[in-house]
Amino acid sequence: MSRTFPHQHSPGAQLSRRGLLRTAGGLTAALATGAGATALGGSTAVAAPAPFTHPGMLHAYGELNRAKVRVAAGDEPWLSGWNRLTANSHAASTWTPRPQATVVRGGSGENYGILYNDIHAAYQNALRWKIAGTTAHGDTARDILNAWSATLTTVTGNADRFLAAGIYGYQFANAAELMRGYTGFDLGRFKTMMLDVFYPLNHQFLTRHNDACITNYWANWDLCNMNSVLAIAILCDDAAKYDQAVNYFKNGAGNGSLAHAVPFLYDAQGLAQWQESGRDQGHTMMGMGQMGAFCEMAWSQGEDLYGYDNNRFLKAAQYVARYNLGQDVPFTTYTWGTGQNCAQQSQTVISSSGRGQVRPVWDILHHHYARRRGLSVPYITAMAESVRPEGGGGDYGTNSGGFDQLGFGTLMYAK
Repeated sequence: MSRTFPHQHSPGAQLSRRGLLRTAGGLTAALATGAGATALGGSTAVAAPAPFTHPGMLHAYGELNRAKVRVAAGDEPWLSGWNRLTANSHAASTWTPRPQATVVRGGSGENYGILYNDIHAAYQNALRWKIAGTTAHGDTARDILNAWSATLTTVTGNADRFLAAGIYGYQFANAAELMRGYTGFDLGRFKTMMLDVFYPLNHQFLTRHNDACITNYWANWDLCNMNSVLAIAILCDDAAKYDQAVNYFKNGAGNGSLAHAVPFLYDAQGLAQWQESGRDQGHTMMGMGQMGAFCEMAWSQGEDLYGYDNNRFLKAAQYVARYNLGQDVPFTTYTWGTGQNCAQQSQTVISSSGRGQVRPVWDILHHHYARRRGLSVPYITAMAESVRPEGGGGDYGTNSGGFDQLGFGTLMYAK
């Protein structure tokens, strides 16, 4: 499996070299042992046992340092993003975790709200520690992570358990990545929890799709589980799992792989249709956040998936942004198979349900395409400006949809 390590933010030369070492290491290992990892997408990818960059998920060193410097200087829009963070009750150092041995999403006995509230509290306190250096917040983030890794043994429920394993898996891993090396944080035990509780469900969904037709589940189901596999891989320095996740993005059979998540291209307009566009706009924008997170985590490890397949994701994000700004977009009838027998269903028009909904998913895309790459992405930029400053979990309602993204993109990605 070849990779491109084209860029990177600080320290660029080191990360580029790390990418080359990873590729070389994988080839060497394959030649020496003949070993490979069968990727979730169905092709064989070399597991490359080279070092990962840390911190290296949604926030690498460059983003964290920039936020720290800009907030300290009182610069906008970082200061407004910071104020949004500190005003959130989840970011308080007085937060007390409520770890559960069993988390249920879907069916009877649901209690998963406890989990996502604690995850967002851990993440927000970790951000406050990384940006302002306040030990009280670092201690709180550590204590939340330690409490859960000492307690959680099972994520279960109906099919929605796979959503829980995906969304909360990648979010949990991102909070832990920020706390890597913090005094008293039991990283080893946390890794064990991620590998034993979350990863098996992620892997099961991507390989079996709950024994349903491969197209039965919407793109976000795949994407959140892909995100969890990728985040766990980075957290645990597991090159085989990293390659599984990236190979699924490129070649996977389900709707989370790029070609299936973005099935129709309108190249003359610089647009592309998102797989859930005929469903509703809330889930469509969730997809922007899920795929954006996947691309950003890979970018932090030296891999450009944002631009993969001739900027296919960029075109989809422009499409979604344009429509949710109130403008027209083309739509091609989307047909897919459902259930276990792949019974055909079709959507003939784009859905206006949830149109214009506010979700904190746009600043990360604006930052990458407009600022890092210097590309003209007027619809993405306009959407980012319309929701700025972005908040996070707890700022967009109390139900699970308000916690689908970690958020705070204005604070972390403005440039």
